[in-house]
Amino acid sequence: MRSGNVGRVRVLAVVAVLLSGAVACVAAAPRPEPLGASGETTEADASRRTAAGPLNVLLITVDDMGWDSLGITGSPIPNITPNIDRLAAAGVLFTQAHVTIAICQPTRAVWMTGRYPHRNGALGFGPIDPDVPTLVEALGEAGYQTGLMAKTGHVVPSRLTAFDAVIGAKELQNGRSPDLYYEHAAEFFRQAKNAEQPFFLMANSQDPHRPFAASRQEVNFRARDATSTSEQYGGGFPDARLAFSPEQIPVPGYLIDLPDVRLEVAQYYTSVRRADATVGAVLRALDDSGMADRTLVMFLSDHGPSFPFAKANAWMHSTRTPWIVRWPGVIAAARTDAEHMISGVDLAPTILDAVGLENLAGADGRSFVPVLRGETQAGREVVFTQINSLSSGRPFPMRAVVGRRYGYIFNAWADGETSYRSEASGGLTFPAMREAGARDQAAAARVAHYLFRSPEELYDYRRDPDALESLIGQPEHSATAARLRAMLLEHMRSTGDPQLAAFETWLAELEQGPSGVRDESTGER
Repeated sequence: MRSGNVGRVRVLAVVAVLLSGAVACVAAAPRPEPLGASGETTEADASRRTAAGPLNVLLITVDDMGWDSLGITGSPIPNITPNIDRLAAAGVLFTQAHVTIAICQPTRAVWMTGRYPHRNGALGFGPIDPDVPTLVEALGEAGYQTGLMAKTGHVVPSRLTAFDAVIGAKELQNGRSPDLYYEHAAEFFRQAKNAEQPFFLMANSQDPHRPFAASRQEVNFRARDATSTSEQYGGGFPDARLAFSPEQIPVPGYLIDLPDVRLEVAQYYTSVRRADATVGAVLRALDDSGMADRTLVMFLSDHGPSFPFAKANAWMHSTRTPWIVRWPGVIAAARTDAEHMISGVDLAPTILDAVGLENLAGADGRSFVPVLRGETQAGREVVFTQINSLSSGRPFPMRAVVGRRYGYIFNAWADGETSYRSEASGGLTFPAMREAGARDQAAAARVAHYLFRSPEELYDYRRDPDALESLIGQPEHSATAARLRAMLLEHMRSTGDPQLAAFETWLAELEQGPSGVRDESTGER
């Protein structure tokens, strides 16, 4: 869906929710005084919040959900995400939000530290460096009762003891049972209330991560799971039937419309609907606790769906996320922010600012609390994203700068010979696309681009959100490419990016002229 339509769709969705009577009337807490002119939390701000009672934080995440898979962001599937839509109707939806890295574990390390992967130590599936402070530790030291539900192996694996309560995916039917999420969340809220402590709960749904509901992959995974002795697996799966007809679901524009692709996308949306039910269950537990009116709720996906041209890459559909925040008494209901670019590095700084604590030492991100209050915040024109190594351990370094319209990608690994492969290469979709490429030239070109890339890519995401046509080499876009290259170079220098030398080498080749640069259409120099 074109981003220009999001505002209109959001208005319609909010109206539909209100007319249905589905939005509960929640008593709002007193509106705090505005922050200081700098946008930073002052000592007076902190004391005011303490006088009104500490602010609780509920962070809800979903696994591998595309930003446009929600009703509120334009999905044409009726009633696909009613619970998430209701949450958005009570808060603000950011339509220009991106995670920093489109892989499960390192994106969560960014959330917990406010640092880019190469600055927190967790470039791939490794731990955060021991000397890097984290969000959960800061909250725990401030007296918060902290809890973690699912994705335990992917959330600060080196700091697991920092959480007071840890509920593994195994106890939640592999992170996919809405009923079990309700039970465990309700118990966590009850304990925090009885202890008279503010709380921070990170509730991670493992839907719609593969294996998709009602898929052959899920059948195979069930068989392995039944004999698993892992601490994370062995919890079984909820029963699931395909919820949507493959003929009726929308196929993302970055894929090829084929029967097997349609079937797998229908399975994905079946998992999306179950993820929404999990979100609804956790929110219901919060409502039942009686603490919703003094709880900031933040929702987002860790990155795009597990399909080619999305997860584990650096295109718009890889990192764009549906980021929603509800803060009773502070955020006006049914707001859409399409102006400010917010990033995964901003999550921890924002939560800490909201509860009256200082930012983490060495954090790269900054609080967007002023934006939550309805103010304009300068310096939010672009975000920087990256990929390093995948779950396989293979390195595919990518760096990107993304603005509201244009996005530039540097593929340090693209040499015309190295072939890309990730988790999204399995299942039904990519094999079907490869098979189509054997008989269709356009499909073959699409598959080849996914496998081999070019050293750099440039897209007009407003016109081409699916990144189907790179603008690199087109004279009318040379100034845009140069501007974004310069921004990325400055960012990589200022953060000590390990791919800086590779990027500088590439830029030097560009300076040599066409004879020294690989032709991305042929792969030759």
